[in-house]
Amino acid sequence: MGELLKERMKQIVTKRQGDHAEIACGKASLAGSVSQRACVFCGSRVVLYPIADALHLIHGPVGCAAYTWDIRGALSSGPQIHRLSFTTDLKEKEVVFGGETRLYNALVSLIDTYKPKGAFVYATCIVGVIGDDVEAVCRRVTKEKGIDVIPVMSEGFNGTKKDGYKIACSALSKLIGTDPVYKAPEYSINILGDFNLAGELWMLSEYYRKMGVNLVACMTGDGRIDDIRKAHTAQLNVVQCSGSMVHLAKEMKEKYGIPFMKVSYFGIEDMSDALYEVARFFKSEEMMEKARALVKEELSRLLPALQPYRAQLEGKKAAIYVGGAFKAISLVKALRLIGMKTVVVGSQTGNTDDYNLLKELCDEGTIIVDDSNPNELSEFVKLTGADLFIGGVKERPIAYKLGLGFCDHNHERKEALAGYEGMLNFAKEVHASVCSPVWKFMRGPTPTLPEGEGERGNHI
Repeated sequence: MGELLKERMKQIVTKRQGDHAEIACGKASLAGSVSQRACVFCGSRVVLYPIADALHLIHGPVGCAAYTWDIRGALSSGPQIHRLSFTTDLKEKEVVFGGETRLYNALVSLIDTYKPKGAFVYATCIVGVIGDDVEAVCRRVTKEKGIDVIPVMSEGFNGTKKDGYKIACSALSKLIGTDPVYKAPEYSINILGDFNLAGELWMLSEYYRKMGVNLVACMTGDGRIDDIRKAHTAQLNVVQCSGSMVHLAKEMKEKYGIPFMKVSYFGIEDMSDALYEVARFFKSEEMMEKARALVKEELSRLLPALQPYRAQLEGKKAAIYVGGAFKAISLVKALRLIGMKTVVVGSQTGNTDDYNLLKELCDEGTIIVDDSNPNELSEFVKLTGADLFIGGVKERPIAYKLGLGFCDHNHERKEALAGYEGMLNFAKEVHASVCSPVWKFMRGPTPTLPEGEGERGNHI
């Protein structure tokens, strides 16, 4: 056990002046560590889920479907088939005798009922054990029904959510390029890695529209099968969630010659840079002027609106643990804008470049961690005296048990946090959590909140 803990320490660093040690990352989770990472199937499901006019069928026990039901706060402007978590509900009989017949019958029945544009069939761990030929069943139904039925081979016991991302990208690549007729207009892009949480894609596409940029496909927020087929005609791929979609962006560059750039839509700096970088790519001075005018207009409204929140949040401390490191980087910047200091920051899928950038951004003494677990995170939060924990559904109980504020920045959230409007929503949510009067009921002496807000006790 001691050796395991020593090995784990390489994935935890504290920023200190003159310390150039690199964090170890990209490693498999330690067995028994109860990592915050999710499984391979979950990784593939969260990427493909927002394709709204596709049928999503989980070939496995009902628990896999329940675990990922409505897993993203991804909104659709039309079909809602994606929100129905269909499963073949494999039981003991199928484990013994096989589940291929059950899968075939389920696919035929669901396709006849819902008339989807395409279908994704997710193979779960139990399928890897019993050996069902999911790909053969998908080929048969594709031929019989005349729609693409794509196997998502996401079974895997030693893999992680990140492996599921690659599998989802492989599934998407089977659709891309299958529309040979469509011609994209000038200044066309695909957005990769935005999932239209709380309608964020609609805000982002409006920014680009005002600049004169055309959106061919979003993979996968408010996604449509026919749009994905056309994605090979875009001139540029703009990749937000690089952890989940950079594999697809690299493949499209190699296969179709489409360059890509990594961006983030969280926080003022990164949102503005995302607009400017697209204008620079297209070498259009007119587009750049429109981008500058848009940013100026948005900031003229946003910055004054942020000041009251900054006045009350100045000096407060935050802990961050999210899936993609790009979000962690943007969150450090966004918190600084509203006067807060980051004392703990980590991610599930960050790489060496991500963590080096975090070291540059963070203050002295910040704890930086890769692939953490509940015990570690709890200790880090208590050690640093954080006032706020920013994470996802698995981090929420940690914050509540420790008695500190929580901000949901994961894919289940219902509040838009991207873009300029999202930055204001973020400030409001952080303020409401950190400065809630509930903290006056906590035990012990406390830092003072703004006048009239009462007192907050020490963390339990």
